[in-house]
Parts: sequence; C-alpha cells; structure tokens
Amino acid sequence: MGTKIYSIITGTGNYLPTRQIKNEDFLNTEFYDNDGTKLEKSNQEIIDKFLEITTIAERRYVTDDLTTSDIAHYAALEALKSANIDKEDLDYVIVAHNFGDVKTDNKQLDIVPSLAARVKFKLEIKNPNTVAYDLPFGCPGWLQAVIQADYYIKSGDAKKILVIGADVLSRVSDPHDRDSMLYADGAGAVILEAKESDTPIGILAHKTRSDTFLHSQMLFMGKSYNPDNKEYYLKMNGRKLYQYALETVPQAVKDCIDKCNMHINDIKKVLIHQANGKMDEAILKRLYRLYNITDLPENVMPMTIPWLGNSSVATIPTLLDIILKGKLESHKINKGDTVVFTSVGAGMNINALIYKM
Repeated sequence: MGTKIYSIITGTGNYLPTRQIKNEDFLNTEFYDNDGTKLEKSNQEIIDKFLEITTIAERRYVTDDLTTSDIAHYAALEALKSANIDKEDLDYVIVAHNFGDVKTDNKQLDIVPSLAARVKFKLEIKNPNTVAYDLPFGCPGWLQAVIQADYYIKSGDAKKILVIGADVLSRVSDPHDRDSMLYADGAGAVILEAKESDTPIGILAHKTRSDTFLHSQMLFMGKSYNPDNKEYYLKMNGRKLYQYALETVPQAVKDCIDKCNMHINDIKKVLIHQANGKMDEAILKRLYRLYNITDLPENVMPMTIPWLGNSSVATIPTLLDIILKGKLESHKINKGDTVVFTSVGAGMNINALIYKM
C-alpha cells in the first residue's frame, strides 16, 4: 500500500462548567407556548415529559464570569497537556462555536476578534504562523473543523492543529421555552497531528451534507415566547428536526462507512452529537437497520446527555475526552478500534467521520 500521511488525535481536553442545573430547577419557571400563551400543564408534568423524550436529567451552565472563549481556552490547555507538545508548533487553531462571547449582561454577538484569536492570545502563542480562525457550522461545527484540519494535514500544509468546540447556550436559550431545558454549556478540544503509516490509521474517511433548500429554518433566532420579553433567542422546530435527523443521519453515516469498504460490524463505537437521547437511540437503530440488523450490540453508543445536556459543538470532543481518560463507566476505546463520529444541526448540516485508533 505504501506509506501515507494520516491525521491522528494525540491529545484531548474538555471543560465542564461547575454549575449543575437539574430538571427540578425549572419547577418555578414560567413556560409559554409559541403563540404567547402560558402552558396549562404543571411544570412537574412538563419536566417529566421532557425527561421521557430527551433522557436529560441535568446540564451544566458556566458561571457569570466566564465566556465561550474562556472555556475554549481551558479545554485547549488540557488538550495541549495531553498531547505533550509545544503550543508554538501549532499550525492552526480552529474554534467551532455558534454565538461568540455572549455575556450575562449583553446578548449582542461578539466575534471580533474571532474566538480563535482570543484563544491564541490566552494561550500566549507568539508564533505568527499559527493561523487562528472560527468555524460556525451549527452543532456539527467541531466535526467539520476536524475535517478541515484533516485536509490541511494530508495536503502537507500542516503538521499540528488544535481544534476546539465551545458554546455557552444558557445565555441564548429562551427561559420561557421548554426547549431551553435541552441546552447546556461546555468546551472540548483535540490536537491533530500528521503521522506517516504503512497501514490506515487515524481519520480514514468523512462525509458532509447541507440541506439548506428545504431545512434551513429548523433552527433560527426568534423572539421569546413570553410576549413581555423582547430579547431574541435560539428557537427550534423540534418535531421536524427529529424527523429530518432520523431520515438523513443514518444514511450519511453508512455512506461514510462505505467509503472505507467497511461494515457496521467493524465499528466499535458510535460517538454521536448529544442532541436528544431518544433521538440518538432512534438514529442508531435506523443505522443498523440499513444493514438488516435489529439486535444492536451493547455499549456501542456512549452517552453523556443525561447529565451534561446538549452543549452543541462541544458534545463530541467532550465525550471523546471523557472516554479516553477512563471517566465514562462501561465504555473504553482501545488501540486498533474503529469509531464513527457523527453530528447533525443548524443548516441543516450533517457530517460523519471514520477514525481508527
């Protein structure tokens, strides 16, 4: 086969905010419907139903003194320490996010300079050849940034790249919308490095699609459901998004696996964006059904959403870091294992990536 250059993950890190917000913390919230009327159901009923359809029992919020670039910086420090490399040797710093540095007292979008530039500054990287930029791509942003990094490495343009996914969704979610209970804050990061190998390792294949013509309004910014609140917040057409994800994500993953001439039975773990526990389970079932498999293997899809919620671009790198550092019970990824990463989100965008440890 001959020696080729592959992109391998040599370090991982994450930042889990310290504020643990349980479902019970929403018992006194005033919830409204999208027509501006108060929901008639009791908050206990709303919370119980929410847990049933999402599996989320709690989530993490940042403290008031932190912003997205701060927690991205903390995750980056962990990844650099894990990889044991000199930060000045980084060719790129790529930060995937959706809302910039939203502050507690100012909801205005703040992305000048870019979050990547801010992270590079916080890391005290002096090398002008370390290129720093942001990637807004919805929830699949971190994985898309990894895909871009793979192109840089395989083209010979880069040897070491820091890729971060970070979001603070607690400040952009409508406190009067039931969907706000989905969202969380967090950051995850990886170091990707070039490695020559005679056999395929690291990133083997990837697949991305953008269904903007019909589905660009699945996630959008809109007014609070409370008529007295004039702020704009993140809004979602949950039912249509759920159906879209079930119809498209499994096939996108299969297409990616097919690129490697592999079978789903070759995959040890499916690391999926932690969007909604029940939705992710349904996606996994449909993926295996494409291979005419109805009995799913145990422990193939590790989950953190029940206790971390949906932190958008941060969910997959956080999940990976937790597993690799032995902090997720009953889940391990061993050398030689092949795993799938996949995500779906605003755009609508979907991506998948095959990785061999």
